[in-house]
Amino acid sequence: MIPWRHKFRPGISLCEQVVYSAKKAVISGQMRPGDPFPSVRALSKDLKINPNTAHKVIAQLVSEGLLEVRPGIGTVVAELPEPRASERINLVGNEIEQLVVEAKKLGMELDDVLGAVSDHWERLGGASPGTMAQHKGGRREK
Repeated sequence: MIPWRHKFRPGISLCEQVVYSAKKAVISGQMRPGDPFPSVRALSKDLKINPNTAHKVIAQLVSEGLLEVRPGIGTVVAELPEPRASERINLVGNEIEQLVVEAKKLGMELDDVLGAVSDHWERLGGASPGTMAQHKGGRREK
């Protein structure tokens, strides 16, 4: 059984969605370094996806360094090195741009976008966003 929940959305490849869900499970602490990752067969069965897709998911996560294959043990969550600040910003640059574009299309204000990001940040175990709001000269109401 996979250690996270997943609900497929139309219009996005299954592989991308599962990779994202797995990354989210690792980042949020649902899966920790050394935890076993589901096999191709288990991933395919539990998510009801083609085994080739499950294999692509695992291969991508291994190539990105989130998983490692240990002979005799199987595939496990890798110990992740601490990236530099510039690397972290580059890693999320495309997603930030997509968020800004979508928010502007919806006519959202910057404070609303920052508030939504803060809510998700907290939900995933991040530190309180109060510091960010103070940096911007204000405090967001909850």
